Amino acid sequence: MFRAVLTAAMVLSASFAGAETRVPTSQSEISLGFAPVVKKSAPAVVNIYAKIITEGRPNPLFSDPFFQDFFGGSSAPRPRVQNSLGSGVILSDDGLVVSNYHVVGMASEIQVVTTDRREFSAKVVLGDEESDIAILQIEEVSDLPYLALRNSDQVEVGELALAIGNPFGIGQTVSSGIVSGLARSGAATGQARGYFIQTDAAINPGNSGGALIDVNGDLIGINTSILSRSGGSNGIGFAIPANLVAEFMRQAREGRPFFQRPWAGMAGQPMTADIADSLGFAMPEGVVISDLHGESPFSVAGFKVGDVITKVDGKIVNSPSEMVFRMSVAGIGGEVVVSRLRGQEASDVRVSMLAPPDEPASDPITLGDDTVLPGLGLARINPAVISRFGLPLSIEGVIVTEPGRYGARAGLQFGDVLSVINEEEMHTTADIRTALTDPGRWVKLDLMRRGQWVSLRFRM
Repeated sequence: MFRAVLTAAMVLSASFAGAETRVPTSQSEISLGFAPVVKKSAPAVVNIYAKIITEGRPNPLFSDPFFQDFFGGSSAPRPRVQNSLGSGVILSDDGLVVSNYHVVGMASEIQVVTTDRREFSAKVVLGDEESDIAILQIEEVSDLPYLALRNSDQVEVGELALAIGNPFGIGQTVSSGIVSGLARSGAATGQARGYFIQTDAAINPGNSGGALIDVNGDLIGINTSILSRSGGSNGIGFAIPANLVAEFMRQAREGRPFFQRPWAGMAGQPMTADIADSLGFAMPEGVVISDLHGESPFSVAGFKVGDVITKVDGKIVNSPSEMVFRMSVAGIGGEVVVSRLRGQEASDVRVSMLAPPDEPASDPITLGDDTVLPGLGLARINPAVISRFGLPLSIEGVIVTEPGRYGARAGLQFGDVLSVINEEEMHTTADIRTALTDPGRWVKLDLMRRGQWVSLRFRM
């Protein structure tokens, strides 16, 4: 009996030390279970309660003066309070916590509750809806338990994994499974884009923002979503890889006001069997470059439309979102080695990771009362604006950043790209201000909206 217990203890100790892991070979090893791993890791996983205040819908009855007088009410909508429930993971002893943006990103009040029932106030110091990640700072705290981040590129399909969180608000819960898949790009819901780790460990509502750990108790991902028709776990859950979380932590430490990802200045599409056959490639793998901005770091490095990108830093990429992930992990100021196929010629090219240049100057303005559309917000399109608004790389002109009351009445919308006013081409915000200061009795606006040309005409 002593020998069996000693053997199990030696196996567990070797596992924690990062040595070879293997399937249990005896009943004593099986009975040991995950208890030591959970005991070590669970205190760093917290429950998060967030209060979100949203604009309520106005009651249509109170828009009638009769009902306003009769009930003494107002047509103004009342604010609505929504409570969001989720999980988080402590990543440093001074109280930096990672969670999902959809849990805390719009919250006005955030409470963090640890496993020993202590409650702390917290605030979001860095959040990004696109990646669905938020970094919180617990106020006035130190010496907290935290989890170490593992290099998620080393995670393999078939590894044992534990999901820790607060499903349905019932309290901290641990579920076990394996890593079911890697590189699940675009499989998650909401605005998240990335390079997800798939697991069959049970993940349910409330698990969002919780930890996905390995058998050594290291964090390999942040649970973010499930694939389910019923809303419950079907054994297909997704976690944001720890390497992306590490870049968020770095930028949060630097005090960045928002998450900055490198600019590709490139559009691409996954390689299909038909495209591979037309290009003479044996295997349909990689991303085909379909468009390049002249200022793109890929263009500067010598890439051309039609080139095929197969790897970034030695890691296979088969979709644009995997490219975004790899570049985001490298961070602005870094450098990646990109494997390229041009025809039958293969090469490795170093590409610098840069922020989108704000040149020529965007010159943001809001039109005043001396124009026909006061309150209209505008910005000249440049690489920074293209990246911010997700515009086509070749588009030029001026974008509407705020339609304003009069612009909305005229039919303008946020994101419209103004190109022509009264048959004259617009290149800068100053051009539009001049054109709308004294346009005459009629105003005709030609603009691009979600890839379609639209003409608006109204009388002054």
